[in-house]
Amino acid sequence: MFQVVVAGRNIFKIYGLEEEGFVERLNLRVGRKPSLNFSCADVMWHQMDENLLATAATNGAVVTWNLARSCRNKQEQLFTEHKRTVNKVCFHPTEVNMLLSGSQDGFMKCFDLRKKESVSTFSGQSESVRDVQFSIKDYFTFAASFENGNVQLWDIRRPDRYERMFTAHTGPVFCCDWHPEDSTFHMHKVLHRGWLATGGRDKMVKVWDMSTNRVKEIYCVQTIASVARVKWRPERRYHLATCSMMVDHNIYVWDVRRPFIPFATFEEHKDVTTGIVWRNQHDPYYLLSGSKDSTLYQHMFKDASRPVDRANPEGLCFGLFGDLAFAAKESLMTAPQSVGDVGRKTYPGGDRRYPIFFFKKPDVTEQFAQVSSALSVFESEAGSSVGMDWFINTAKSYLLSGKPFAELCEHNAQVAKKLNRPQESTTWTMLRIMFSEPANPSLSTNHNLNKSGNLPLVNSFSMKEMSAALNERNKENRQDNLHSLETNLNNNDENEETEGSEGQAEYLFGDAELDDDDLYSMEHDNQAAEEPEYLLPQEAFPLRHEIMDHPSAPEPVQEKPESPHVSGSETESTCLTPMESINLISVSQLLFSPHLPPKFFCPIVKEMLCYYAEQGDVQMAVSVLIVLGDRIRKEIDELTQEHWYMSYIDLLQRFELWNVSNEVIKLSTCGAIMCLNQASTTLHINCSNCKRPMSNKGWICDRCHQCASVCAVCHHVVKGLFVWCQGCSHGGHLEHVMEWLKQSKHCPAGCGHLCEYT
Repeated sequence: MFQVVVAGRNIFKIYGLEEEGFVERLNLRVGRKPSLNFSCADVMWHQMDENLLATAATNGAVVTWNLARSCRNKQEQLFTEHKRTVNKVCFHPTEVNMLLSGSQDGFMKCFDLRKKESVSTFSGQSESVRDVQFSIKDYFTFAASFENGNVQLWDIRRPDRYERMFTAHTGPVFCCDWHPEDSTFHMHKVLHRGWLATGGRDKMVKVWDMSTNRVKEIYCVQTIASVARVKWRPERRYHLATCSMMVDHNIYVWDVRRPFIPFATFEEHKDVTTGIVWRNQHDPYYLLSGSKDSTLYQHMFKDASRPVDRANPEGLCFGLFGDLAFAAKESLMTAPQSVGDVGRKTYPGGDRRYPIFFFKKPDVTEQFAQVSSALSVFESEAGSSVGMDWFINTAKSYLLSGKPFAELCEHNAQVAKKLNRPQESTTWTMLRIMFSEPANPSLSTNHNLNKSGNLPLVNSFSMKEMSAALNERNKENRQDNLHSLETNLNNNDENEETEGSEGQAEYLFGDAELDDDDLYSMEHDNQAAEEPEYLLPQEAFPLRHEIMDHPSAPEPVQEKPESPHVSGSETESTCLTPMESINLISVSQLLFSPHLPPKFFCPIVKEMLCYYAEQGDVQMAVSVLIVLGDRIRKEIDELTQEHWYMSYIDLLQRFELWNVSNEVIKLSTCGAIMCLNQASTTLHINCSNCKRPMSNKGWICDRCHQCASVCAVCHHVVKGLFVWCQGCSHGGHLEHVMEWLKQSKHCPAGCGHLCEYT
């Protein structure tokens, strides 16, 4: 009977594999308050003892579990020597009591299960350890992968120094696995037992030949996302399985001889796959996997999807500078002119064809069809629409920090507009409007009377200031204002306008110009105007007695002062004071703030960023992410942000935009991105006197006992920025060396070397 253990931050269970499915056998999380020892970052079953398990805890503990214990708590050994999260544990394939661990603290420890503490500690003098694996070929050898992209080989008998180190990936190496080939294939026995597969954040799986004196990369598989796990397929020399750390939920089985398309695919999981393992060391047909979607699957290889069966026989790819490559079957490329080239448009710059044919000697072990193909390359003209000049110019011109948010958005909008990118320009403008602080209402709403004499309607104002300003006006102006106001009221009575009519909406806004901030409240002002409780009253003042309605509109007061329909008291009440006039027209004032909070727009902005990323414009997604900062960062998953950052940084480095790339890394808040410019920063320098390497950490050479940081121009010790020639090792103050090299090409130390400052 097969058993499988599933471990995570909140689960630690053992399931049995039966014909009808998985059956829970044991729950190892016991106790009312489980400790962090149960929060597992990795788990491994002993290959020789079916009752022995080991887990790597997030609190730095390494725990072993014995299922043969009679009590409920199966914990047997607890090692707490690591200071940070333990990323990996690994049992020795033949030694029962030997356990190896690798931790985030940069140390690897070897434990003897018969003792209560580690027997040896290995320090890689490097970044965090992500994976450790014992070699199947060599009893004493194990491999360790690190976050700085290096892989080290160690001998467990020599914990003081690694035997071999090489750079495997550009970025963290998340996993490694030794080839399990046994003596079944005798002629390949030594070769395959020396193979090591590694996977990293650079989306590559590489196979290294470790059997030679110098490490050699023999295969490379390019995936579409960071590689989290890699496992060789049993009984298949060239097959290995991989899963991704983010973005991609599928499990792929690759034939390393055909690295461009997966040999098989398992697509059952709905979220990121976190672990894969083959059911048996000699069974290539069953694969087990766990995922963040809280599911555990047993995959049968015969049910796997075969991408090659539904793949198109043609290939199309854009180059970095807009060139287009097209590959197809030779029969298609050499078709008659009337058939093959009908409707075919030549690419700008001409059609340049390279007939490249791929022929291989037939191999009976390969399951690939033998075909020949031809490749056509279409070159683009400089400045064409398919070029990448816009990307380079945008990266150089965008401002991501150093100015207020509104100015950054305005600058980037102008940059996009100049580069003929209207959609991006509009996006920056809308971001400025959405997330800028609203302007002071008193600055935009405390207007004077407009040219027509009408009082503009406002949302809020100071009554005292308005009344003081109006009292300064003479009696004639007040009378004109009253006449204009009564005319508007009478027109409203005659037209009997309904709620939300154009006339009323036009009267609400008047001739006042709207600022950018007023775009928030336009819709709300219209809604307020449509509500019946905010209708402009037909009478401008409280009635002192009942007034009979007349079918015709009242005549203006100025024309008929002795009208019998208006009494003296009523005449006094119709002469409105400025304060009463303001009260009359303040009905459009809202009961709530007209400005929407910035968090209201966060879902829209998140959807917009995902749209740009899916369209391939990670430059826009990352730039907006950096400029908005905390306004939007919490709305987007950290792994997604990391994926965007890595894609954009990769593009910048391809175009050799090193300064922009470093600025993006510096402004990032993702821990995995911030450490990119902190890795591989060790400088190996020579003493300028004896020309030997500096071995200690100071500036005093331990061989000639001279200070190595003396300026060759002024002969003083350099305490700040030091620049030196890599050819002769002489240098000094940056300013002094620059001034010297303007006048002479020879080294200022007099060694005769022709130094060059670039």
